[in-house]
Amino acid sequence: MTYSLIKKQMGLAVSCALALGVVSGMARADTNPADTGYLTDQRGTVARSGFGLCWHTGFGPAVPTPECDGTVVPTPIAAVAEPTPAAAATKPVVERVTLDADALFDFDKAVLRPAGRATLDDFLGKLKGIDLEVITAVGHADRFGSEAYNQRLSEQRAAAVKTYLVSKGIEPNRIQTEGKGEMQPVTKAGECSGAKSAKVIACLQPDRRVNIEVIGSQIVR
Repeated sequence: MTYSLIKKQMGLAVSCALALGVVSGMARADTNPADTGYLTDQRGTVARSGFGLCWHTGFGPAVPTPECDGTVVPTPIAAVAEPTPAAAATKPVVERVTLDADALFDFDKAVLRPAGRATLDDFLGKLKGIDLEVITAVGHADRFGSEAYNQRLSEQRAAAVKTYLVSKGIEPNRIQTEGKGEMQPVTKAGECSGAKSAKVIACLQPDRRVNIEVIGSQIVR
């Protein structure tokens, strides 16, 4: 009888001690508004009752935690932005075209022939898709005639090409012209020797020319 009473008293004392321990823990606990909303002690551990339940502070909703709820609301995954396609590369374009004078002009003339206009039309077709920066037209002449005369003739031929290109929509400030006269022949020395004749004139045909250089850029896909 005495032993049973002592046992009951000891059990009551232990229960009181546990209850006091919880109350003492609650007294030491502090809250963190940025935390989960559950009461935590000085070590940051969530305070629990004698039944193992978490204590809520009473301020704001409690954020589910593994310790108190067993499950956690998954954190939304930020959407990953799809990579945008790389911009199409721009490739510089430098194209040199040689238009011989026989196709563009009659001999000793600076007026475009129909065949010359057709040649330039074909050239303009090649410019499609090119972001044009500048066109340079350089006229040339053969050795027949004075140096001054051939200089003027080469300039006139280059100017005639520019006039036609402008009439087809090319901006005038995009075209530069220049004349080189007879100073830059492509025939070799002694190749077309002799006095003026149909044969020699035909031999010098490569020297009567207009060189066109195109500088621009185009999209590479």
